[in-house]
Amino acid sequence: MALPLDLILVRHGQSEGNAAKRLSEKSDHTAYTKEFRNRHSASLRLTDLGRKQAQTAGEWIEREFPNGFDRYLVSEYLRAMETAANLRLPYASWFSDFYLTERDWGDLDICPEDEREEKFGEALKRREAEPFFWRPPNGETFADLCLRVDRVLHTLHRECSDKRVIIVCHGEVMRAFQIRIERMSQARFRELVFSEKTEDRIHNCQIIHYSRRENGVGRRAPYAGWVRLVRPTDNPVWHIPWMAIERPRYSNTELLDIVLQTPAMLR
Repeated sequence: MALPLDLILVRHGQSEGNAAKRLSEKSDHTAYTKEFRNRHSASLRLTDLGRKQAQTAGEWIEREFPNGFDRYLVSEYLRAMETAANLRLPYASWFSDFYLTERDWGDLDICPEDEREEKFGEALKRREAEPFFWRPPNGETFADLCLRVDRVLHTLHRECSDKRVIIVCHGEVMRAFQIRIERMSQARFRELVFSEKTEDRIHNCQIIHYSRRENGVGRRAPYAGWVRLVRPTDNPVWHIPWMAIERPRYSNTELLDIVLQTPAMLR
């Protein structure tokens, strides 16, 4: 068995949580009302902009895949379900999957920026030391999230080999797919987490397309060997063309080079 011929990952459109966080980063914390903070992240909806983003992404997807998909999967969080519906794909019949829900940020989930620093500054400093295995207070490590994504990949191996699959989910879930499918190194993950480059972020309604066919049309491989990134909501459409996936391998010397970048403290 193998992964799908084509696996399309779509991040949800701008959510109420995204909009509130952007305002809070500009020192406007008014969106974080008591009612807003009492909601779970699972119940956050799309904004008007988010719905428009979803419709634009759906138009691009329909042009690229006019015959639709063999399997339609969506996170059970409302913002993902609302995005899936607003893609308006004509043949869609969605299965929801709680394994695709966003990473649980625990106490930091619906929290204004000033309070994050005041109450959780020390915890956030520990994230800087090791972002992959760091756990937000009462939350989920990125490693935990990758284990959930593995469950989805196992199902795709078993049920969707040689098929086309679309998944609507979340930014960090998509990053977890990148880690597992591309065998992304911890060093590369760290670079992306702390990068200030806009191209290193996974934007609302961004698409990651994995294919087992060379550049999406050519010879087949037994694994997802090629990937492209697209942002249909940008004008003009932003994209990184097809790239061959090079899964990292290390010699003994290369492993030691990585280890020796961290000084030993005890002899």
